[in-house]
Amino acid sequence: MKKDDFRKIQPGFQLSLNNYTTAGYCWDILTQSRFADPLFLERYGYKAYSQNDEDGIIAEIFRRIGTTDKRFIEFGVQNGLESNTHYLLFKDWQGLWIEGSSEFYTEIQNKFRSVINSGQLAVQNEFITRENINKIFHENGFHGEIDLLSIDIDGNDYHVWKAVDVVSPRVVVIEYNAKFPPDCDWHMPYREHHVWDGTDRFSASLKALERLGGEKGYQLVGTNISGVNAFFVRRDLAGKEFSHPPTAENLYNPCRYGEIRFVSGHPPGICVKNLTQDVK
Repeated sequence: MKKDDFRKIQPGFQLSLNNYTTAGYCWDILTQSRFADPLFLERYGYKAYSQNDEDGIIAEIFRRIGTTDKRFIEFGVQNGLESNTHYLLFKDWQGLWIEGSSEFYTEIQNKFRSVINSGQLAVQNEFITRENINKIFHENGFHGEIDLLSIDIDGNDYHVWKAVDVVSPRVVVIEYNAKFPPDCDWHMPYREHHVWDGTDRFSASLKALERLGGEKGYQLVGTNISGVNAFFVRRDLAGKEFSHPPTAENLYNPCRYGEIRFVSGHPPGICVKNLTQDVK
């Protein structure tokens, strides 16, 4: 171990049981024991523009496997300011956002005007279903291999990922329902026009996504400490770069929604990448 390798000597997290025990003391004990292992991803997490610590985990995954075309697709971005791919725009990635809300779409058009006008970011306003997802990708010029796909639609995430076949992302980030322990294989039934009602009826358990990912040729490589997102790498790229076994039981984090707060300076108001004019 090199002493100047920050990624490897960085101390692990210290969870306070008074603050962070949400779904059960057992999960705090199990997750605490693995934070010192550099193959696990939690220790690399940080927030620039992501909702939680996804920016750092995404950066670490691509540090291990490299990038190709630096193209991304993300859907369910709301106004885009706190999204898994906003920060990638600062790293000269290009991509597509799909947002079902017309109000959020209008806000994106305003707040991300500079990168949209430059052609770095394309945005489409459309409600996503498993029936239309591949058509949307194809119409926007996305097919074949891309570096990253991020899925967060608070409902049919499992079914939409299962339907995707026009693109072959090297990395997939997808929201999981951490209410369900890692040995529970559950996903919500498909409802074409589903809109999240704030209850536990959304997405799928980590075990269900592990199984689906395996069917699609992906290896589960980690989850973030908040218990929000799961990270998958295409199996042909994963090698020995990540923790084994690649199972929900080994990589699960419980729901710690609201218990861990990530702050990265003042809140964003607009995308300042290549900003050349005032955006109100």
